[in-house]
Amino acid sequence: MRVLVTGHAGYIGTVLAPILQAAGHEVHGLDADLFAGCLFDPARLPSVPAQRRDVRDVRPADLDGFDAVVHLANLSNDPLGNLDPGLTYAINHAATMRLAALAREAGVGRFLFASSCSLYGRAGEGLVDETAPFNPVTPYGRAKVLAERDLAALASEGFSPVFLRNATVYGLSPRLRFDLVVNNLTAWAVATGAIRMKSDGTPWRPLVHIEDVSRAVLAALEAPREAVHNEAFNVGATSENYRVRDVAQIVKEEVPGCAVSFADGAGADTRSYRVSFAKIEERLGWRAEKTVREGVREVHGALRLRALPPAAFEGPRFSRIAHLQALLADGRLGPDLRWSVVRGPAFVAA
Repeated sequence: MRVLVTGHAGYIGTVLAPILQAAGHEVHGLDADLFAGCLFDPARLPSVPAQRRDVRDVRPADLDGFDAVVHLANLSNDPLGNLDPGLTYAINHAATMRLAALAREAGVGRFLFASSCSLYGRAGEGLVDETAPFNPVTPYGRAKVLAERDLAALASEGFSPVFLRNATVYGLSPRLRFDLVVNNLTAWAVATGAIRMKSDGTPWRPLVHIEDVSRAVLAALEAPREAVHNEAFNVGATSENYRVRDVAQIVKEEVPGCAVSFADGAGADTRSYRVSFAKIEERLGWRAEKTVREGVREVHGALRLRALPPAAFEGPRFSRIAHLQALLADGRLGPDLRWSVVRGPAFVAA
């Protein structure tokens, strides 16, 4: 299958692309390369024929000849979404719809949309499945809701949107992020001996390893049309719902000599949701293979080989919002988050 992956050069895309290639698919990429400087392991960057293009600027010809699109490219979490809500909707909703419409016109048969469990938002204590009402509390979550709604309306005999509602992702990547809870707590524990809690630790989060997310994409890509056409799937494992304080305890057990501390002003987080993942297991035969504990061990092992200062974990190299803010301050990005024609994309995060 000939597959276009938007955002192929990002945190998930650099893990996903080689998994799709190993399964025999012809993978091409499209990425604005906003995070080209966010390298953790350059030797593991996949080789993918690609073009550098903002997803808002996709041309009809960019979709010609593809059997499927895997759409990852967006402002990728709640803090980024809050940077400029208007841009969040422009990129995560409007650009998604334009891309999907062009894909349908080009005869692309399957459109896999990287959605998020964050659209459940303030969901309480009970398990929610794909039929649960949406209750997003951030622009990021609301944009996912709008995109799913409007993509579903494009479904046709020849065009199958599929919604993969990922749990919060963790694990190693060539373009690693430390603004994700498991990676972040582990990094601070290794570097400082302190597990820094940014909330009071009570919110629930479903968590999933980046390789499991990539395998879920592969499963949805290869599934029969009738199994996935215009369907939503939560991506994770029901056993992998955790309170954030429980994640901190796992990190404490896996990184010797650590103590739990609370960041200044730590309080309750309104985003709290426990999620059922029965549907993807039953419909696609997919199951998550990795646990949070295994992910903590993986990140811990990788960080022990590198002498990264504590400031790096929330600086422009490994925090997506800090990276964009640095590019904006340097004049390399314009206020619309497009590359400046004057300064250009050359930038390596410190």
